[in-house]
This record gives sequence, C-alpha cells and structure tokens, in this order.
Amino acid sequence: MKPARPKRTRQRAAVKAVKPSLSPETLKEAQEIIGYRFKEPAQLERAFTHPSAIAPSGDTVKLSNQRLEFLGDRVLNLVIAERLIDRRQSDSEGDLAPRLNRLVKKGACAEAMRHLALQRFLLLSESEVASGGRDRESTLGDACEAVIAAIYQDGGLAAARKFIERAWAPQFENAPAETKDPKTLLQEWVQGQGHPLPEYIVTGRSGPDHAPVYEVEVRLPMGKAAATGPSKREAERHAAALMLRTLTGAQ
Repeated sequence: MKPARPKRTRQRAAVKAVKPSLSPETLKEAQEIIGYRFKEPAQLERAFTHPSAIAPSGDTVKLSNQRLEFLGDRVLNLVIAERLIDRRQSDSEGDLAPRLNRLVKKGACAEAMRHLALQRFLLLSESEVASGGRDRESTLGDACEAVIAAIYQDGGLAAARKFIERAWAPQFENAPAETKDPKTLLQEWVQGQGHPLPEYIVTGRSGPDHAPVYEVEVRLPMGKAAATGPSKREAERHAAALMLRTLTGAQ
C-alpha cells in the first residue's frame, strides 16, 4: 500500500483541482502585452481568474479576482485623478469629476482590456464562455481592475500607473473636448471689451435644506441677468450663460 501523502501536499493538489491555470508560456505572453514582468506571475493568473472558473469545492474569495478587483478600482481612481489634476490645472472640481467618472467606469475598464486584447487570457467556466462572458463588459471591467491591483501589489504604484497610461491611451486621446464654463466665457468676453469683471450676488434662497434653490444675479455696467440653480455655483453658471447670450446674441 502506498504511503499517504503529507497533508500540505494533499492541500496543494486540491487547489489545483478546483482552479484552472495558465501555462508559463501564456503568462509570459500576457506580461509582454501588459508591459510588466511579474516577480510572482501567480498574481497575474489570479487577476485573470473569473469566479465562475472556481469549482464548487474551491475558495472563490481566495482563488478568483474578486478581492483584487476591489483594490484595483481604488488604484485606478487615484491614478486617473492624479493625471487630471496634473494635466487640467485650470479645471475646477466640478469640471474634473465627470471626466474622472468617464475614465474609471466599468465600460472604460473593459475598453482598456479590449485595446490590449487581454480578454483571451481570462479563465472562465465553459458555461460563462458559452454565454459570451469573454466579451461581457462587467467581466472585462472587473478583470482589468484586478490586473491593475496585481501590478500594484507586485511592482508598486509607478508600475500600475505605467500600465494605465498604456491601456487607456486611446481613451485619453479621444476624450471629448468640453466647452468652457459659462462664467469663464463671460469673463473673457468682458475683459476683451475692456469692461470690469462680472459681479455675482445671491438674491434669494428657497426650498428645503436637502433640495435648496438659489437665485443669483450677475451684474455688469451694461446690464444684469438672474438665474436659479441647486447650488450657488450652478446658479452663477446659469446666470452667466444667460448674460452671455444677451450680450452676444448667441443661442
């Protein structure tokens, strides 16, 4: 009778039985595409492992990319926020927020995976593959966040930032140009005409505390315009836009 294997050996065999894997050659290819060589390639393999690929007897939390996804989302938000702060120094918080949201949403992460053609490395169950999981936005987005986290844990923030800059390059280049804030446009117009800067006065506030309505007047030597908004800033923007249309005849 063969001697029983040590407990630790049996545990390792059990893990292999419940989790699929990528060959060393495939992991090497994936790392070349990503542009980062892992000290621990198993981290990258885990990032590619969808929960569906773990057999019922396996530990989905430890073996799949779920926890990495949680961390990667935070790293991505930090890197994109840093990039926006650095490259859009004249933008206000209100201008930066929608740009950030567009670049960190699941669809943007999925697009980054498609840009580098990393979806073919995903480890999925047969039923998940059959149902289109390899191109599903949520699956790709989660895996992308997991890859970011794996790079971050293995190589630090600089390595993660380099990957994000590469994977998001088309989205950075094709980001829609947003028009300037109406207050900025009005200020530029009056300065160009040699007039003093606009003055904004809060003339009223109504509504409950959780849903206030502010009324603001913008005043210039040649006239004034009033508008309302859910915040002082929004009311000022609306008033500036109205004044600008009055002065320039723009629609």
